[in-house]
Amino acid sequence: EVQLVESGGGLVQAGGSLRLSCTHSGFPFDDDGIAWFRQAPGREREGVSWIRRREGATYYADSVKGRSVISSDNARNTVYLQMNSLKPEDTAVYYCAAGLGLLTSKAPGHPMFYNYWGQGTQVTVSS
Repeated sequence: EVQLVESGGGLVQAGGSLRLSCTHSGFPFDDDGIAWFRQAPGREREGVSWIRRREGATYYADSVKGRSVISSDNARNTVYLQMNSLKPEDTAVYYCAAGLGLLTSKAPGHPMFYNYWGQGTQVTVSS
């Protein structure tokens, strides 16, 4: 059974930092791509970052580029998203998602290529 469990969300002031964690298990493929998406009320789900663990390739949406770092600790089966200089517009539920590395690399920020999703963790940035 594939499981993705997010943690690390919370309430933070603008300018602050958070590190989100996605602990995963049970992937049925050797080459995977793991992404972070976010969804704010009334808005579409947005892909913010992605990592292809076998190669270490990464992707960042323009909205978080330069403020966020995605990394993977394969020994702990955990992918992290370090977010700095947080803004109120970063407020959203953040989801971890996983799919085949090759497919997700074609469009890392598009949700259609991801087979598995976590339940999400709330990030709220106050002004």
